[in-house]
Amino acid sequence: MSTLTARLATFAPYVLSILRIVTALLFLQHGLSKVFSFPVPGPPLHGPLLLAAFLETVGSLLLLVGAYTRIVAFILSGETAFAYFMGHAPRSFYPIANQGEAAVLFCFIFLYIAFAGGGPWSVDRAVLKQD
Repeated sequence: MSTLTARLATFAPYVLSILRIVTALLFLQHGLSKVFSFPVPGPPLHGPLLLAAFLETVGSLLLLVGAYTRIVAFILSGETAFAYFMGHAPRSFYPIANQGEAAVLFCFIFLYIAFAGGGPWSVDRAVLKQD
């Protein structure tokens, strides 16, 4: 293993925590816009959007601190996959044409976090001794 590869490998767990935190902050905006119309107004809440707003807001906050990371990330991965297939895919086959790139990226980042865990900077690691 090269020196650079070994050096980068030592930072991998911390970058996982940073990925989780940044992803949670970005995803939190989706929930806050639906619930509080902040930072921009979201769609009117009815039907599945009520559940989506709850999952996006509460799930993002849990993911942000790294509490119950694996299960929350798995649920959010499913929620974003559902959002893509219900809200974006009917418009076009291609994500660039149906504005679904963010949903696909969130889905797979959450799926990765569900398997990788929250990293060293998480409540799970500090309190529950998981990962």
